[in-house]
Amino acid sequence: MKITALIENTSACGLPTEHGLSLFVETENCRFLFDMGQTDLFAKNAEALGVDLNAAEFAVLSHGHYDHGGGLRTFLAVNGHAPVYMNRFAFEPHYNGTEKYIGLDQGLRESGRIVFVEADREIAEGINLFGCGNAPKIMDFGSCGLNMLQNGRMLEEDFRHEQYLLVEEKGKKILFSGCSHRGILNIMHWFRPDVLIGGFHLSKLPLDDTLAGYAKALDAYPTAYYTCHCTGTEQYRFMKEQMKNLHYLSAGETIIL
Repeated sequence: MKITALIENTSACGLPTEHGLSLFVETENCRFLFDMGQTDLFAKNAEALGVDLNAAEFAVLSHGHYDHGGGLRTFLAVNGHAPVYMNRFAFEPHYNGTEKYIGLDQGLRESGRIVFVEADREIAEGINLFGCGNAPKIMDFGSCGLNMLQNGRMLEEDFRHEQYLLVEEKGKKILFSGCSHRGILNIMHWFRPDVLIGGFHLSKLPLDDTLAGYAKALDAYPTAYYTCHCTGTEQYRFMKEQMKNLHYLSAGETIIL
């Protein structure tokens, strides 16, 4: 499997960046896009890297926030055939606090290319989406100040619009998690993958014993981690000192599994 980061908060090779995430994935049997960043920058970076977005057979949106789905309109334009799989709650209005809208472009809901996922779903052989809406948590990570608008009421986020993509190939389980809003420790408890790729949503946490405890708990799994985006670069460096198999994935970088 080949994974190329088109968008991430940082770049080690001089590509332009933005706060967001977009990954182009090539498995033995198919190619797909996981998340689309904030803007059309993922498409510009794809062109610079020689990645053909029209070759994507489908796309997956991890959750309904602008920094992962802001490029949706661009993807629908540059790729005229691929369905986009997202949770059925992804278009619900989402906010940082109560004033800053961080959701999706509502005008794209009826584009005809969106596949709303009601529950766990197989997309292709060995490739499955999971919502984990009723999965028991071992730890409550809270809403981190994020809210959702439901029936005219502003409520604390429960991240029911988040989904996780599990790819099984060559005896390995590779899990893609855009932001891990439901808690990275919970997600690891649910899936126990061989490889996890995505953000940990820890960038606002202080570099203290709590974060060190999270790092040690993650390190107890025999998992290779390729983290990015909302983990935070300072938090990554702090955690790496206590984790033997933690790596950072920047825009323009490719990993082979």
